[in-house]
Amino acid sequence: MTVVPSPRQALDDIALSLVFFTRLPLPVFDFRDRILADAIWAAPVAGLAVAVVGAVVYAIGIKLGLAAGPAAALVLAATLLATGCLHEDGLSDVADGFGGGKTRDKKLEIMRDSRIGAYGASALGLSLLIRWSALSQLANPTSVLFALIAAHAASRGLLGAFMHLSPPARSDGLSAGAGTVSAQTAVLGAVLGAAALLTLGLGGAFAALILLALVFSAVRALCLNQIGGQTGDTIGALQQLGEIIVLLVASVSLT
Repeated sequence: MTVVPSPRQALDDIALSLVFFTRLPLPVFDFRDRILADAIWAAPVAGLAVAVVGAVVYAIGIKLGLAAGPAAALVLAATLLATGCLHEDGLSDVADGFGGGKTRDKKLEIMRDSRIGAYGASALGLSLLIRWSALSQLANPTSVLFALIAAHAASRGLLGAFMHLSPPARSDGLSAGAGTVSAQTAVLGAVLGAAALLTLGLGGAFAALILLALVFSAVRALCLNQIGGQTGDTIGALQQLGEIIVLLVASVSLT
């Protein structure tokens, strides 16, 4: 595809990303043969939608007199519902597979098992705890909105580049079936995600960008070493780690 999709393609890609990455009530779309690999650049747009849902819930909670802690918990509940725990599922599967499997095939087998083990439960618990604690430090609904936009959009901006630079670890499955992500698509998604970091201010955006690059490189190296590539689960785990990193930066830069 071209560096910038046509207006019709862009609308199709945004709709496809919203349908795939969220559980928001949406009308039935005709994607005109667009596939996820084409549309992955728009994942940050889906992240923006999730961020708005969380920010609205937070603002309502504060308006009703809730303290920052309970309001932050409601934000997490709302965003989990908005995404259907898509990426959390990936994080727990990767933790179980990489932590419990001794061989590549065993790791992939565990990652496909719908049951959750100790590694997966611990990873989920830590993810929720860190995100909640970071959001709880923010002083007002505007700061929460800016933090959520940066975290949800920027973390999803990594996904296309991850798929482009890492081969599928399986010949089947979600990632292999998504298609091949072009360099142009990967760059466009990364640029959109990076632009969302500006809600943290220039200093916060720079710090988050550096940390996201480090996390991206580390997760990619780990996946290549452990299973020889990426799967849908590892993509979800990357998003979760990216979201955590940005929220931690936001808890410093927006307070």
